[in-house]
Amino acid sequence: MAKRFKSHKREPKTFFRTNEKIRVPEVRLVGDNLEQLSEKVGRKIDPAVYPTDLAQKWADIMDLDLVEISPNAKPPVVKIIDYKKFLYDKKKKEKELKSKAAKTVTKEIRFGPNCDDHDFEFKLRHAKKFLSEGAKVKAYVHFKGRTIIFKDRGQLLLLRFLKELEEYGAAEALPKMEGRRMIVIVSPKKKK
Repeated sequence: MAKRFKSHKREPKTFFRTNEKIRVPEVRLVGDNLEQLSEKVGRKIDPAVYPTDLAQKWADIMDLDLVEISPNAKPPVVKIIDYKKFLYDKKKKEKELKSKAAKTVTKEIRFGPNCDDHDFEFKLRHAKKFLSEGAKVKAYVHFKGRTIIFKDRGQLLLLRFLKELEEYGAAEALPKMEGRRMIVIVSPKKKK
């Protein structure tokens, strides 16, 4: 019998060096809390280049972490902040950006090459509804068996479909064959 390995939940890799892991002779200190730091240390501290060990001492005085924000800069840029809170805020911002990203929905509408007018009108109403809701519509004519010889009917059907939907959306490309399907994708028009 094979051994089962327990999967451990791995923490996401962080690319920020902190405290003693920062091994450069000097760093550029920036941040919002430099006034508080100045009060605790007893001297004016401005955003500038300081020796790393001095910045580390200041972080210890403030009971915070020295975090390398921009390692590729010359000298590297650091902040004196709470590292866990910094990671939490970063994750929160990424999640917020992800939720604001536009999600495109694609609805499919299937036709046969010998589609009736009633079926066409019914599917056209659905397509208009989908486009007005902001979803893309992928319309295709599926050719079964010997109906593949009616490619011209399928193309005429899709072109008529596009003509009817002109005021709701625009085709991304002309109808094209993919295997036994003739496909066209319609994108909704931007709302003003």
